[in-house]
Amino acid sequence: MKKTLVTVVLFVVSVGTAWGQKLTGVGATFPYPIYAKWFREYDAAHPGVSIRYRAEGSGAGIRQVAAGVVDFGATDAPMTDYQLAASRTRLIHIPTLMGAVVPIFRVRGVSRLRLSGEVLADIYLGRITQWSDPRIAHDNPDARLPDLKIVVVHRSESSGTSFIFTDYLSKVSRAWANGPGRSAAPDWPVGVGALRNDGVARVVGATDGTLGYVELIYAFENHLEFGEVRNSTGNWIKASIEGITEAAENAKELPGDYRVSITNAPGADAYPIASFTWLLVPLRSSNPAKGKALKELLTWIVTTGQGEAETLSYAPLPKSIAAKVLKTIASLR
Repeated sequence: MKKTLVTVVLFVVSVGTAWGQKLTGVGATFPYPIYAKWFREYDAAHPGVSIRYRAEGSGAGIRQVAAGVVDFGATDAPMTDYQLAASRTRLIHIPTLMGAVVPIFRVRGVSRLRLSGEVLADIYLGRITQWSDPRIAHDNPDARLPDLKIVVVHRSESSGTSFIFTDYLSKVSRAWANGPGRSAAPDWPVGVGALRNDGVARVVGATDGTLGYVELIYAFENHLEFGEVRNSTGNWIKASIEGITEAAENAKELPGDYRVSITNAPGADAYPIASFTWLLVPLRSSNPAKGKALKELLTWIVTTGQGEAETLSYAPLPKSIAAKVLKTIASLR
């Protein structure tokens, strides 16, 4: 599978011509690789449209679209009821695709590793501090685990990737749920922070003994090992398109506002740290021309754009969900 190297931090995609409609967006780094590709290709097929997207994290996306600073936001952490109520304009979540968060590691001499949710939680709580810990060794009897300190790496900014990761930890670990809990910016008990998915990947790739978490494409593009995770049925699963799709199909029914968690979903082959990612758009645009341009872009993403998701290790929306989302897009004004 051919990958496109992601090397830019706070990268800006600027496409189209100055005379057409200009759409600006800010938000998640989780879907940035596919968003960058989509926006370039959309411009090539739609002269006169200019799209600028800054990958600054889900927290920034929520804040700026709620303040009316940008035309759309992007997030992997659904907005809360409070955030939606406080927004200057009525916003709606549009799911665009699905992805996986994977535990990445660099441990010399170890290329395969099983990491249960309970073990991951206790590592991030500071309860497990060495790679040779008996609980890690129990799940990895064939691995030559060194007596080496685990260097924990987490996101330093408000992050949808952190939200997905901690949402999963909160479902499988009572200690995590009663401690830091589910959050885009938790109070991390231990570890060092790094900015954005690519920043976490760089730190893990550069230091022996490190453990972090990133969206799947960043593990591939940085040539990093990532662990198998035990799912709700007890099976050890390595992230894949099929596993992400099964998680979405087996999760609870998708609500009308599309705010749903699919972590730790049922299913023998469901990957447990999976999530939708969303674009946040006004239900009614204050600029009819921009509203029309945004509506057309969203329609293209949910139809034509889905065919490219797997090339960058994302899972396309299931057809039944895509059909529902298209009806929602059609209702935008």
